[in-house]
Amino acid sequence: MEKGKGRKWAVDFTNNSSTPSSRDIPDPPGFTRGSHDQEDSSLSRQQKDAEANWKSQKAWEEAQAPFKQLLMMAFMMWMSGSTVHLFSISITFSALWQPLSALQGVGKVFEPFKDNKVDLLAPKLLFISLNLGGMLLGVWKLNTLGLLPIHA
Repeated sequence: MEKGKGRKWAVDFTNNSSTPSSRDIPDPPGFTRGSHDQEDSSLSRQQKDAEANWKSQKAWEEAQAPFKQLLMMAFMMWMSGSTVHLFSISITFSALWQPLSALQGVGKVFEPFKDNKVDLLAPKLLFISLNLGGMLLGVWKLNTLGLLPIHA
């Protein structure tokens, strides 16, 4: 068989000049220089946009997470009753402590989602408002138990 015959992708890399330059070496089959650079820039831009979109979605999911805790805590408070026992007091103080500790760590919660293209103000405000709602639920339960000094 002759050299290059019978092979689909045979390329002759022999060069007779003593100092080959990169311009003398032909590009591989199917490669074009101009379109490759443009595709890389558009792909990287699309990847950055997709990553920013993903971070935004995850930030909103993280911001809405206290709502599930709020519903569970409300159910636990309803199940504990309105009389003063150890269980109802522990549930009430848990309802006050969890949102307080979550509010202290707002920066750490949203740190993985920091990006120039992602606006975190609205998710942070939702996160803070839901946690404040949880604290208000705990204060309301303290009031129904008669543990707040606002009655005569």
